[in-house]
Amino acid sequence: MASKKQAGPGAGPQKPSGVAYLIGRLDHVLNKRMRDALAPIGLTVPHYTALSVFRSLGSISNAQLAERTMVSPQSANEMVKALEAKGWIGRAPDPSHGRIIQISLTEAGEEVLRRCDGEVAAIERLMFHDMGEEEQALLYRQLRAAVRSLSLHGI
Repeated sequence: MASKKQAGPGAGPQKPSGVAYLIGRLDHVLNKRMRDALAPIGLTVPHYTALSVFRSLGSISNAQLAERTMVSPQSANEMVKALEAKGWIGRAPDPSHGRIIQISLTEAGEEVLRRCDGEVAAIERLMFHDMGEEEQALLYRQLRAAVRSLSLHGI
């Protein structure tokens, strides 16, 4: 059994450290800020992510949406129903495969996404207020590389 490292006299409790811990904390705080900013518009963070994926990739299937939004296929299906009920997405049969339904952003979805983009951009400005553009670009590349390294499919 390994012994715990004893702190010296007057030393406070050890704080968790490491990049993985900090990324987890950042994820938690960022999600809270985004929830607070998107709620008045009527979106959740997963809804915003889904709409952003539709804008980025165009028409995709439910399975692709689940993979890109990091939720289960069942959760993606529920999300699609909610977004369709609000008129933000539309569904149509895939012309090359009748059993696959392609989902895409509607004009109303584009509009709500533009409103949300402003809120998210404000959060990012706050998060990186003391970083220059070059530092932000470097961080972006490093984070993408880290995701690619840990991912089976990349992003």
